[in-house]
Amino acid sequence: MMMKTVLGVLSSTCLHPQMVEEDHHLFSIPSFRTNRFSWRLSQTSTFRCRKCHRRTIPACLSGLSQGENGLTNRIQTVGRHIDWSASYRRNEQKFPNNSFICQAKSNESGIDGTFNVRVVPHTLLAAEKEEAKAVLTLFLKKQGSTNALAARIINKSDAFIKHLISRLHSVHKSRYLVGRELTTLEIRDALNPYLESLLDEYGDIFVDVVENFPEPPIIKERSTEKTIAIMNTTSLEEGGTVSPIPPQPSNALNSKKLRAIERVSEVGPSGDLLPHVSYLIELGMDLEMIKEVTRKFPSFAYYSLEGKVKPIVEFLLGLGVPKSDIPYILTRRPQLCGISLSDNLIPTMAYLEDFGVDKKQWAKVIYRFPALLTYSRPKLKATVDFLYEMGLPAEFVGKILTRCPNIISYNVDDKLRPTAEYFKSLGVNVAGILYRAPQTFGLSIESNLKPVTEFFLEKGFSVDDICTMITRYGALYTFSLVENLKPKWEFFETMGYPKSELVKFPQYFGYSLEERIKPRYGIVKESGVNLLLNQVLSLSESEFNKALARKIKKINS
Repeated sequence: MMMKTVLGVLSSTCLHPQMVEEDHHLFSIPSFRTNRFSWRLSQTSTFRCRKCHRRTIPACLSGLSQGENGLTNRIQTVGRHIDWSASYRRNEQKFPNNSFICQAKSNESGIDGTFNVRVVPHTLLAAEKEEAKAVLTLFLKKQGSTNALAARIINKSDAFIKHLISRLHSVHKSRYLVGRELTTLEIRDALNPYLESLLDEYGDIFVDVVENFPEPPIIKERSTEKTIAIMNTTSLEEGGTVSPIPPQPSNALNSKKLRAIERVSEVGPSGDLLPHVSYLIELGMDLEMIKEVTRKFPSFAYYSLEGKVKPIVEFLLGLGVPKSDIPYILTRRPQLCGISLSDNLIPTMAYLEDFGVDKKQWAKVIYRFPALLTYSRPKLKATVDFLYEMGLPAEFVGKILTRCPNIISYNVDDKLRPTAEYFKSLGVNVAGILYRAPQTFGLSIESNLKPVTEFFLEKGFSVDDICTMITRYGALYTFSLVENLKPKWEFFETMGYPKSELVKFPQYFGYSLEERIKPRYGIVKESGVNLLLNQVLSLSESEFNKALARKIKKINS
């Protein structure tokens, strides 16, 4: 059975020449110019739109078993029968007749006519490179880069772009094996979370990581022992595997950072600093703080006062953010100044409000986690979907995002889901602990959670006891084992209470040993009476004295 395969990809501006293989014949198909659609003609003689993902069989393409000229003429006809876009150019574009390798298999092959792409077509690689550039450009702009700055970064990041494409091939290997190319949406969904994870990990030097890949610099403030976590995938054609990139130590700030820092320190002929620098100093930021922000985010040095800095400051003040909190917020996330209020920040806030974030609490939410409004919608939705999956009602989801917005920064598959599975293994209601102590899900299972569990097991508590304790006091696992749990346990052993008191009142570990536990217990011991552990610690000063007096009176009566 003769199989017909047409492979090709449309980049942002043009569709490269198509190659059609019929048995031992290879046909070259002239290409079209368009800005909106990318079509792929597959074995079923259908066109796939990479925008709406639907297939269609235009009448003008019926009977593809014609010779080269007939097929070429029919492909040319598509431009007249399909509404590509308003900018479609009817004149045929001339491209060199480059070809690629594609092996089509017939039914005799034993796999029902499926085909296998042995080598990724160069046209597909070229289109994916443009897609990757577009995704990275949008990502950089959302972090505050101007169009010009984003373009400069992209021009210096060819190796990183290739790395992104290799990552696509690794993540979607099965798709390439069956000859199915990715849609624009699928490419964005694959790359955006990866870029965000890199930004979370290398926030201070993200641009440097991108530009210097695969040898990102490590500035002196960062540990030279930290292994760069980006994985370098060699090209598919070379059949390479994923291997870690070793850290490249460097003790000097790169020239771009130095130029940016020098810029914010410049004094004009009149003796004044740059307008936005003077404005920030009036808000309470000193020059050294501004330099530190610029070191982390060099673009900050080139922001205009009226176009970037002042609008976001006034917006934050309008939300109720105290003027004294502005330096802290901008220091934590200077990228906020580079994000469009109308196109990004305000729509993102509305999006989160739809999930229940209290609009009256935005000042506190932003102060708690300034980076929240810089995350993409897919990232936000992934976390919200996880919370719903765990059984939390919409009302509780909104409260979690309001109280602990930094939960958005936790990766769902690498952090949230494994932590949920761990607590399930202890019999803990995951929805309950998520609601009461969402910050627990930011802890390491191996370094934080398991050691705490093992500590209580060693002290004679059962798994059921631990489950009860964490259910009653979700923050239990957030305390340091060495600095909190162990010292307080050692003092608890001198108090004469049974372990069951801790099961009933695990909040004991949340009180200060020196300022609350020891003083209160000393008063009780001196009075010669016994109070429940929660009475000793949880009552206010006046209520504690009343309870103590009643107990003393009862003994003396």
